Amino acid sequence: MSNVKYYYDSETLTYRPISRKKRTTFKYSLVFLMAAGIFGFISVLIAGQFFESPKEKALTRELQNLDFQYNILTKKMEEAETVLTNIENRDNAIYRLYFEANPIPEEQRKQGLGGINRYKKYEGYNNSDLIITTNKRIDILQKRIIVQSKSLDEITDLAKDKESFLARIPAIQPIRNEDLTRMASGYGYRSDPFTKVRKFHYGMDFTAPRGTPVYASGDGVVKRADGRASGYGRHIRIDHGYGYRSLYAHLYKYNVKRGQKVKRGDLIGYVGSTGRSQAPHLHYEVFKDGDRINPVNFYYGNLSPEEFNELLAKASLENQSLD
Repeated sequence: MSNVKYYYDSETLTYRPISRKKRTTFKYSLVFLMAAGIFGFISVLIAGQFFESPKEKALTRELQNLDFQYNILTKKMEEAETVLTNIENRDNAIYRLYFEANPIPEEQRKQGLGGINRYKKYEGYNNSDLIITTNKRIDILQKRIIVQSKSLDEITDLAKDKESFLARIPAIQPIRNEDLTRMASGYGYRSDPFTKVRKFHYGMDFTAPRGTPVYASGDGVVKRADGRASGYGRHIRIDHGYGYRSLYAHLYKYNVKRGQKVKRGDLIGYVGSTGRSQAPHLHYEVFKDGDRINPVNFYYGNLSPEEFNELLAKASLENQSLD
């Protein structure tokens, strides 16, 4: 069947065939193609708002995974910061305080890393601020860990030194309670047994029978074991280090010699009445940095609270000394 189309000519009252010029056909075709292209482009844009391509779906999953991993990392950093803050607080409030070390200021623990811009390489990206902030946070966390590690190393050294210190300072009564006749005189003003004049008594007098064992009150080195000091008779002096020395006077005989190392509780001599003494007893003194101090404060090592309170009451009486 012919594809020829006709139109009715009202002037001639006849049907005439429609003839289309090639230019007109080309124009219509071009308009159709342009309209189709525009419609297709708009369709793609609209479809892109509601539908994802396989590549877009893959990128979306990757972004979701990265976001998930970042949230996990953030949570772990928060947990690490919480634990580290707890350790830092205990370090300052307990460990360093106990070992008499200055607390580390918070600004020193948490300050950033100065100098050049070490985060410049992270600039210029869509999430540069997030990346830079996270890296700074990690760097500060690492620095806090380093500071805390060095602090714990210092505490370890102080603890070792403290252990030595606690072993060395005079901390026990030099005569056992069961061997004592009585605590004759304490530290302070007392009546002199020979002149009856009130004068300062720099030690403590423990009355006990002749030959009663006398023990070192702390670890140290025997510096003297002789009778060449006026008034003390046969006596022993022990250097405990850290500025502490102890003196044991009026001994009957020695059980150590000069230069010998002793431990707390070692038998060093025996009670006597040599030198300026009225009766068998041990005159005991403690020195700190060359000054005599009250020995009653150094008996926590072998006396119960009740025994210490009783000793303190007796030592505070202003009676007559035995030397």
